[in-house]
Amino acid sequence: MDLSKYNGKHVRITDKWGETFTGMASYANADFLECEYGGEGDGVFIEDCLIYRWQIVSIEEIEVHGTVELWTENLILRRYRPEDAKELYRRFGTDPEMVKYSGWNPYASPEMAQETVQRFIESYAEEQAYSWIMDVDDVVVGTIGAYDYENGRIEVGFSVYRGWQGRGFATEALRKVLEYLTENEGIPCVTAWCAAENVGSRRVMEKAGMRLVGTEKNGLQVGEKVYDKLLFEYR
Repeated sequence: MDLSKYNGKHVRITDKWGETFTGMASYANADFLECEYGGEGDGVFIEDCLIYRWQIVSIEEIEVHGTVELWTENLILRRYRPEDAKELYRRFGTDPEMVKYSGWNPYASPEMAQETVQRFIESYAEEQAYSWIMDVDDVVVGTIGAYDYENGRIEVGFSVYRGWQGRGFATEALRKVLEYLTENEGIPCVTAWCAAENVGSRRVMEKAGMRLVGTEKNGLQVGEKVYDKLLFEYR
């Protein structure tokens, strides 16, 4: 049984006591586990749960849909949790720069943040609901999600807290989500948009592999300001 081949894969494990664990596997070799945990042999983590090889009766890769945990080099893209609301209000809701080019602020008050987070959590029962927190070492640095699936198309949106911008996290997250939506979920076309003046978002989409397919002149109004709206696609 080569456990290393399941690293980063969604699996179902049954142990020798008949318990079942489902989630993304993180492989740990024997040297690491002996040094850190004093255990014998290699194993896998599913979230915070460690299962050693000698405990495993069966392990199988499973097909998953909807908002599943995704990993990149530096990020964990995870589901929203109730406790995220306070941090999202503090980092996003109180900073007008975060909504400068969208005008949409679902975290504008503590109550709105709680309602938004709860709505995302409830949506996880649907297979075509996609809403993730960008998590770096248990710190909320951004959000990314895909919405309004219809006729083979879905729209993606993302946001990174200003204190964490410029480190490539948005591009890293968007690449992973585009890959997941097209390859795992079978969605043919992913769309996105940004204000023409929003150079940062445009660069993120281009670096992630999205293509500029059109411009709506004066297509976006935020407060009293009007911007050209750039339209992007990924196929």
